[in-house]
Amino acid sequence: MDLPARVRYADPVMTMPFDALNDVSDEALLISFGNGDREAARALTMRLTPKVLGYSARLLRDRAEAEDVAQEAMLRLWKIAPEWRQGEAQVSTWLYRVVTNLCTDRLRKKRGKGLDEIAEPEDERPSQDAVLMQRQRVDALQAALDTLPDRQREAVVLRHIEGLGNPEIAEVLDISVEAVESLTARGKRALAKALASQREILGFESDGS
Repeated sequence: MDLPARVRYADPVMTMPFDALNDVSDEALLISFGNGDREAARALTMRLTPKVLGYSARLLRDRAEAEDVAQEAMLRLWKIAPEWRQGEAQVSTWLYRVVTNLCTDRLRKKRGKGLDEIAEPEDERPSQDAVLMQRQRVDALQAALDTLPDRQREAVVLRHIEGLGNPEIAEVLDISVEAVESLTARGKRALAKALASQREILGFESDGS
């Protein structure tokens, strides 16, 4: 079976609406692709690629490498589609786990490299001051995340940025739910400490959660 063409992140074709597939589950789309439906693959690409790209960018602090990781993870997903066993795992969980492992391998190879600036997602254009403030907040948060041990950073990003629940994070990281709770709690405390001196200036709120 042919794999979907390499994702072009600025390709207007990839931004076409697929309203008819919006309510179809990730697993159903993957199974459909495994049975030869390329439209299902395009819809799943649109749905999942931004998530894995954002996650890998948070871990790697390098947009170009993050795109490579996202591409590799999606290619692996297409390759296993024909053998996907329904009900064994969530597609997103499987994909986050692949991305985590790919990022870990890359980080091990480039230890000691400085923090790279992460490009802002291009969205609505706010005022110049708002853009600058958002840039400063993103940079401050990324720098604080960069101080965390790898496992803490992965858990915090998955929980508080990607929005995964603790059981799903446990499956992604192959650890217990209790370990996830410990990692996220310690990670949040470390982030709060790292951002303490900038909290008021940058407008970070303390929610206590």
